[in-house]
Amino acid sequence: QNNKIYLIHKNRSHIEAVFAILYEVEYLLLIPFFVLGLIIGSFLNVVVLRLNSKPLTGRSMCMSCGKTLTWRELVPVFSFLFQKGKCRKCLSKISSQYILVELVTGGAFTLIALSVFPFFQFDFISITQFVLYAGIASTLIALSVYDIYHSIIPNIFIWILAGLFVVLMVVPNIPPIFSIWSIMEGPIVAAPFFFLWLYSEGRWIGFGDVKLALVLGWILGISAGFASLMISIWIGAIVGIIFA
Repeated sequence: QNNKIYLIHKNRSHIEAVFAILYEVEYLLLIPFFVLGLIIGSFLNVVVLRLNSKPLTGRSMCMSCGKTLTWRELVPVFSFLFQKGKCRKCLSKISSQYILVELVTGGAFTLIALSVFPFFQFDFISITQFVLYAGIASTLIALSVYDIYHSIIPNIFIWILAGLFVVLMVVPNIPPIFSIWSIMEGPIVAAPFFFLWLYSEGRWIGFGDVKLALVLGWILGISAGFASLMISIWIGAIVGIIFA
């Protein structure tokens, strides 16, 4: 009897080990999405740096000495780490913005993939959903970094988010579903921010915040839209206090 119990426990441990290995192997499938996010994050750094000032095309160069960067100096995350955050020629410090944007975008893409591919089953709807959600996340990341540096939200970001919302409504089986109510959710979320802007004559918040609230209301709906904006305000207040 004791031998039977021992064999049962032994076999159970082997089975659990096999399932643990399969579980880990499945999650390795998230690595390509993380790497894709790193690459897109590197491009977002270019967008933030050159938007409204330089063409988006052209070779990257050191901001201090003007050295044209080789592909070895442009590998997301790794180039920054291997160069210890410095230019190889003039040894000037490279902004930590670059690696942070890459890592945040990589993490966002990974979480999106984990959400839309819960059992790692890939079909047209889930792939389309990933592309659209990744586009929204990328736009919001670029918008946030640009706003930190310039205290303004360019209209191009708002138009991109509005366009992605329209596509979301057109594609079947991906929320939000087209309806009159889904159209009204944006203005409802934006209304309090509009009246704050109007009452303060733009001293309390900018009109870019109103436009951002509008598209977030469209994309997220009323509850999630208000929640995301409130969380953003709290985070902004905390960051402002820390760096004041």
